[in-house]
Amino acid sequence: MEEESTSAESNPSSSDRIKLNVGGKLFETTFSTLRSGGPDSLLFALSNRRSADPSPVFIDRDPEIFSVLLSLLRTSHLPSAARRFSKHELADEALFYGIDSHLRAAAAPPPFSGIDAALSASLRPASEGLPSSFVASPSGGVWIAHGGQISCYDPILTHAATVRTHLDEIDSICRVWPEIAAVGSKSDTGLHFYNFSGSRHVGSVHWTDPLDPRIFKASVNAITSSSNSVFASFDCPHRENCIIEVDKEKLLIANQFARQSGNQAKNMVPRKLTWIPATGVLVGSAVTGGAFGYSGYVRLWDPRSGDVVWETNEPGGSGRSSRFGDSFADVEADVEGLLLFKLCSKSGDLAMADMRFLKDDPWVYMKEKNPSLVSCGEVRNSVVHCYRGQVFVAREGALEVWSRAEQRENSEGNAEGFFRRNFVDKREDSERGVIKKIEGGGDRLFVSREDVEGIEVWESSHSAGAISVL
Repeated sequence: MEEESTSAESNPSSSDRIKLNVGGKLFETTFSTLRSGGPDSLLFALSNRRSADPSPVFIDRDPEIFSVLLSLLRTSHLPSAARRFSKHELADEALFYGIDSHLRAAAAPPPFSGIDAALSASLRPASEGLPSSFVASPSGGVWIAHGGQISCYDPILTHAATVRTHLDEIDSICRVWPEIAAVGSKSDTGLHFYNFSGSRHVGSVHWTDPLDPRIFKASVNAITSSSNSVFASFDCPHRENCIIEVDKEKLLIANQFARQSGNQAKNMVPRKLTWIPATGVLVGSAVTGGAFGYSGYVRLWDPRSGDVVWETNEPGGSGRSSRFGDSFADVEADVEGLLLFKLCSKSGDLAMADMRFLKDDPWVYMKEKNPSLVSCGEVRNSVVHCYRGQVFVAREGALEVWSRAEQRENSEGNAEGFFRRNFVDKREDSERGVIKKIEGGGDRLFVSREDVEGIEVWESSHSAGAISVL
């Protein structure tokens, strides 16, 4: 029988020590170390065991993994020996001992910064690995839709569950509760809710109108949620579209607004929705591209009245940009900073507008003074995503970040003093494929690419030397 002692500890008295026999290997540690696992842990319960029997407490588990977890309790860090085990092995053993929260804390990446980010992992669901959509959780986990299934990965990126839906393909997914996802498909009708804890379908909502025969086979294009509601944009084969508000508690329709029809760009169904809690407005946008360039709109609705409180259409129309002919290729709302960002299709420039002071032409265009970082001009495939005061821009397969810098007065009216541009990826990263979606969650950034299996996980690079074991 092998023995491992706590010689690193500061000469604890024999009365403060306890011996454990884990899978045939003897460990000696202190009661205080075991109690650091928390009052609900198995180890804390063992520390309260008082017996005249001098024999070590026997635990029929893997001793090598226990050694890693014991080191975690002593130092609050994962030792290098953790690299020998998979995330699943460590997570399962930590759950058995009741110290899974300690493992999550030790495995969590440091605060995310786009400038220091590097690719750390790729999540590939077991079947149908091409992701059609995904949504990140605030704790750093992610739900990946692939085919008609949804795979859930927890905050330490271990596979937690997979739910098979009745849909052939999922194009939109939103996390409306910790265990409930709202999903929609462009090839099927309705908004559907699935519960991960029971792997079951819990409800559906359909847009119908018995008085209007044009409203049939309505499918979902975009989903977002507030604290009380779920918002989904629906459209029909006859180009009728609207936004449905669903009560999150009852999963019933509470309101309908923004109904429109027609084939013009200004009447398209919103393909991106974002709820702004600070102002109580819903931001929706739609962009289409063709032989004559890009066109689309951005609108802000008040769901209580259903009224449009501000809008811009490009090219032309209300709120017309001063850069006529340089329409946006993508638009994103910064929920925390109350800002709108757009990426111009011709120049490739990034522009910003303050949602608190919207006017006819509110855009301020970012200026790049570093000649090595000047944008490459016309944009073909682009994605803009805001996360934690940073703006991530994908141009084809390349990823860049605009980070908030110290505010400076600028008489020219540009935003160089507010944001600074840097590349996130390396050349070999950008060659993996066109970026289709970006989303931040916890201290991670998740990225999907066209016709590439799995979801890329980006973390601040200095985590690699500390806790890259997971």
